[in-house]
Amino acid sequence: MNTKKNHVISFLSVLFLVVGCSPSSDVPSTTISDYSGSASITQGAAKAVESDIFECKNGRSRVASIGDITDLEGKVWRVPAKNNFSTGPKAVDLYEECANITPSNISNVDEASVPVVVIDPDGEEITGYIFADNYFELYINGSLVAVDTVPFTPFNSSIVKFKVKKPYTIAVKVIDWEENLGLGTENNRGKSYHPGDGGFIASFSDGTVTGSDWKAQTYYTSPIYDLTCLSEVEEVRLSETCTTEGTDNGENAYAAHWETPNNWMGKEFDATSWPQATLYTEGDIGVNNKKAYMNFIDKFSGAGASFIWSTNVVLDNEVLLRYEVK
Repeated sequence: MNTKKNHVISFLSVLFLVVGCSPSSDVPSTTISDYSGSASITQGAAKAVESDIFECKNGRSRVASIGDITDLEGKVWRVPAKNNFSTGPKAVDLYEECANITPSNISNVDEASVPVVVIDPDGEEITGYIFADNYFELYINGSLVAVDTVPFTPFNSSIVKFKVKKPYTIAVKVIDWEENLGLGTENNRGKSYHPGDGGFIASFSDGTVTGSDWKAQTYYTSPIYDLTCLSEVEEVRLSETCTTEGTDNGENAYAAHWETPNNWMGKEFDATSWPQATLYTEGDIGVNNKKAYMNFIDKFSGAGASFIWSTNVVLDNEVLLRYEVK
């Protein structure tokens, strides 16, 4: 970390305390040395290693870049997260503007043509309907079944099929992509550095739906301007008191990173200590005007599914989900 910058930040923090004011959200009010939690902390923007992994052939999309950033101990963190977008099997689109796939309802979708991923040859064939803000990777019993076709925007929705015997395990990596790499923000709502929000909802033909009985653990939180707003209660990683306001001066924001465990998607992985997923409404996620969701609402909330994420749908940018189907 730049020592001169560190001194400036410390001086500003003291100055604000002396005059009895709180620093504005775009000026970090603490230094990395003030943090004592389990995360690794980085500050500032990451360096792009891939400038854009997605091409929208029929419209406009936000640039979906991938970057690396190094913490004080020399560990390199991939942002917004390690992913299999370039190599993983792509889900079939329910709705995807860039590919000109825009059916008005489920009856206009050729569900019979969706390929079936076989986990167990003697298992039950299950169809899943998925909407993710922004990106998902779906694993069944540890096998990668499908990845989202659009990492960032425009919003799309997906359909998958797999064959498996009960009981089985669903594991999902969800990523809220970022325009400002390492800073968890995008140019939005009139601000150059505005945190985006996430959201994930899914239903399956065997009656499985997303809800509060799913597990959800956080692995990347940003932007953070005051490290004292981060806290942990056992395995729950909290950022509820951190600001979610946008700014035009967010280039010095902090980020909190946690290493994803080995085989987190495996059937035998023990996630009992992970917190339960937090529920969010359609209004919270802002999908009321998203055709990728609304055109198939009967397959989502109409089927009893709820939007889920970690405890902070705005600042938590990489979340791992798990659910055991009995």
